[in-house]
Amino acid sequence: MRLLLVEDDDHVAAALSAILARHGFTVTHARNGEEALQAVLPAAHGERPSYGVILLDLGLPDQDGYQVCGRIRKLTATPVIMVTARADVRSRIHGLNLGADDYVVKPYDTGELLARIHAVSRRSAAGDEQSGPGDDSTLRLGSVTIELPTRRVSVDGDAVPLTRKEFDLLALLAQRPGVVFRREQIISEVWRTNWEGTGRTLEVHVASLRSKLRMPALIETVRGVGYRLVAPTA
Repeated sequence: MRLLLVEDDDHVAAALSAILARHGFTVTHARNGEEALQAVLPAAHGERPSYGVILLDLGLPDQDGYQVCGRIRKLTATPVIMVTARADVRSRIHGLNLGADDYVVKPYDTGELLARIHAVSRRSAAGDEQSGPGDDSTLRLGSVTIELPTRRVSVDGDAVPLTRKEFDLLALLAQRPGVVFRREQIISEVWRTNWEGTGRTLEVHVASLRSKLRMPALIETVRGVGYRLVAPTA
């Protein structure tokens, strides 16, 4: 797999590139946001093989890492993993809203990073190859419309842009309104893994959905069990 590593510290990049190479990755190193965008641009136009994953450090010298993430997402659907020292939920939600697929908080364990890289690449491949059950229908829940074939969501007719996993999570809950989905079940069906580290990612995606749809009560937390969708009345 070809991986784009966006990291301004050459020593960190060299050490991480060596580890990734030992695990079968071909690494392209970009030292700043502009180099990252230049590396992605030709692939976006099909001029060279696309990257399997982009590993984006947010502490870049020339541009805000969040801005770079948003610009990358406009060029390519390649999974983006943010690397950040910001551990608060709001920062993570902001990154997911811009199109990041996952995040790793510094300092991180190399094993965890590798697991997340493999996980997002598997999810991306599965999303391209599989549509999931009931993909020939449209779900309408009050003011919320979920078009499964086109993966579009709207509220009162206004489109709401969602990331791949945000849509998958919403579609899963919406197909059985009122039914409580266990956390383990959601992680298995949406993330296609049982890795315990995904639990925090689920919480952030739920918070992001509530924010984007502007319906905090749409997805209810069932403490100690999981989540369910509470269908709006209008």
